[in-house]
Amino acid sequence: MNSDEELIKGCIREDREMQGLLYEKYADKMFAVCMRYSNTREEAEDVLQEAFIKIFDKISKFRQEGSFEGWMRRIMVNTALRSWDKRSRKFEPGDLDHVEEPVQRELVLDSIGVKEIMAMINKLPEGYQMVFNLFAVEGYSHKEIGELLNINESTSRSQYARARRNLMTMLEKIES
Repeated sequence: MNSDEELIKGCIREDREMQGLLYEKYADKMFAVCMRYSNTREEAEDVLQEAFIKIFDKISKFRQEGSFEGWMRRIMVNTALRSWDKRSRKFEPGDLDHVEEPVQRELVLDSIGVKEIMAMINKLPEGYQMVFNLFAVEGYSHKEIGELLNINESTSRSQYARARRNLMTMLEKIES
C-alpha cells in the first residue's frame, strides 16, 4: 500500500493510477462525510465526485501541516455546504434566550445503532442537521459555522440547541 506522501506526490504529477489509489483509499470515509450533508445517496455521490476533483486540482497546495485526511475532509464538507447552499437555506431565526437546554440524564444507547442515530439526525429540519453535523460531528466552532453558513453565531448555537432537543425527544420516544 502506498503512503499518503507517495500518493500526494503522484497526484501532483497527475498520475492517474495514483489518483485512483488515493480515491480507493479514502472514498468510503469521505462518502460518509458527504452523506451527512446530503438528502440522497445520489446527491452525496455528486458531492464526493466534485470534491475529489477539487482535491486533485488543489493537492499541490497541501502544506503537509496537519493530517491529509483532515484536509480532504474539510474540502468534502465545504463542497457539501456549497451544494446544500445551492439547494436551499432553512434556518429558523434564533435567539438563545428562548431555547431551554434539555435536562441531562442517562440514556440507554446500547440498543441503538449508528444507522438509527443517523436516521434520527436526517429527520431533523435541514438547518438543524447542518449545524448539528458541523458542530457535533466535524468539530467546528459556532463562530466557524456562522462564517461557513453566513449566519450569526447565536443562530448556530440556537440551531444546535434545538437539534439536540429534537434528538432527545426522538430518543425518549424510543426508550418508552
